[in-house]
Amino acid sequence: MKLLSSDISPRILPQRILKATAGKLVLLLLAVGLVVTLCDSAMSQEPSPTPQPSPGKNVAEKSVTEKSATEKNTTQKSATEKNATEKNSAEKNASEKSSAEKNATEKNASDKGTAEENSTPAATNQARSRRIVTTETPERSEDITRNRLETKKDPTAAVDKTAAHPELVALREEIESASTPQEKLRLRLSLVDQLVAAGRKQDAINELHSMAGEEQFDPPGFYNIANALARLGDSETAITTYRKAISQRNGRYSRALNNLGVVLIRLGRWDEAYDALFSALQFESFHYAEASYNLGRVYAARGQTDLAIREWKRAVKVDPDHTAAAQALAKAGVTGTVRVASSYRAGKSQPAGTAMTSARPIAKSTKATSSSAPSNPQPSSPRDFTVDAETYNLLQRARNAREHDRNEEAVQAFRLVISRMGGYFLPANLELAYVLITLKRNDEAMTSLQAVADRDGSYYPIVYFHLGRLYEFKGEMELAERNYEQVISLFGQNNPQFLLELSRVREKRGNFEGALTSTEAYAKEMERMGQKPDWTDARVAYLRKRLADSKATPKK
Repeated sequence: MKLLSSDISPRILPQRILKATAGKLVLLLLAVGLVVTLCDSAMSQEPSPTPQPSPGKNVAEKSVTEKSATEKNTTQKSATEKNATEKNSAEKNASEKSSAEKNATEKNASDKGTAEENSTPAATNQARSRRIVTTETPERSEDITRNRLETKKDPTAAVDKTAAHPELVALREEIESASTPQEKLRLRLSLVDQLVAAGRKQDAINELHSMAGEEQFDPPGFYNIANALARLGDSETAITTYRKAISQRNGRYSRALNNLGVVLIRLGRWDEAYDALFSALQFESFHYAEASYNLGRVYAARGQTDLAIREWKRAVKVDPDHTAAAQALAKAGVTGTVRVASSYRAGKSQPAGTAMTSARPIAKSTKATSSSAPSNPQPSSPRDFTVDAETYNLLQRARNAREHDRNEEAVQAFRLVISRMGGYFLPANLELAYVLITLKRNDEAMTSLQAVADRDGSYYPIVYFHLGRLYEFKGEMELAERNYEQVISLFGQNNPQFLLELSRVREKRGNFEGALTSTEAYAKEMERMGQKPDWTDARVAYLRKRLADSKATPKK
């Protein structure tokens, strides 16, 4: 009130206003005093109530409690969200790491020839020649005709072995929890590698058998499995698995065809190897260095040196760093090649086919034995094939037609070469026979092959193998047996597969003793090479039983 009275200046306000204001102030002070007196009197007369918590305090405490609970919940929620975020982040990082590792692993696998390539094969020939199955172990030869025998494992022994390698247990747990088939395949292949490293080769093969037997669409996966089987020496299952991958690509899988051809070469199944490798080259427009090198090996094994050199030259042209092809060329030299001599004149040629018509079929006009050479062979110096330029060009034209499946054109060109050379020219006769076999003109093929057998059979014993196959196809088992015996006597132990051909024909003829002898010889040779197939013991036991039964049965 003092503040109010001091702020009003009596010199500014009129006297009347000042008096009225002062009166109002007095009345106001009296009223205030009366109110205070009444309140004091009321408070002295009322009993003191039981102390109760102040509503304001309860609200405050409740507010504090709710705030604390809210903060606690918020903190817990924040912590939960943080943990979830960190977990998701960790899972994402792990997933990214796993994906990165998977990509890196698949890339490495592709570099080793065990994964599917995305680039065109023609653009990666040089890399391919360094990562195929074949050149890693070209000397290995495993049989592919056996029936797969599943190995029964002792569960107790398996547990003991696994306990000694806890990393295998961890890897198997990863396999079980793999989220995609591709990831599972990668981990199982890694398991195979670890089993091999632990000295458990058979367990590794059993794992691969399980993988190869699965029914799913995965051409690169089956290709990888087949590579692993081939490296472990299980050629039969490798071949089956390669063919499974190829089939899923509708036959157009050049890498798998190449590796299939290599395994077939090891087994001496040269015709099948030729088909696989030739198909691989056709799909790549003959710009696949490794397939050319391997096809050259087939030609060399069959005695077709000129064609072998042709393929090795093509391999080096496509991939100048292909050392295996370069080494093969250096060893081959010019022996067995067809060359042009400017001074050469074909002379007065006999009518086309004269020499072939007059050739004496060994199987029909002579009685060749397993230990005798062809009757009166007349070698035509197969180490030196010299022709005139026109004949040489005609021969190349025939070969090119064959490469591009113009087989009828190839037949006509080969016949012209033979005619120009007086009715017989070893390279042309041999190649003509192969084209005719492709066209299923077997009688004509046999005539051409027999001409080679009569003149150069000692130099090219492979002709007896093909004659044996053709006679077997015709059902003339005696002639088939003679020709198989002939090729074995000339090739020696270079191709044990011929012994199986002979065993099969002898069994068909009821000669179980001879079939048993051939099979035992095959098993012995494969064992010497360290590649004895599992099925041979069962085959030997079967033939022994058939032999015993035949002896027990009285002849009519």
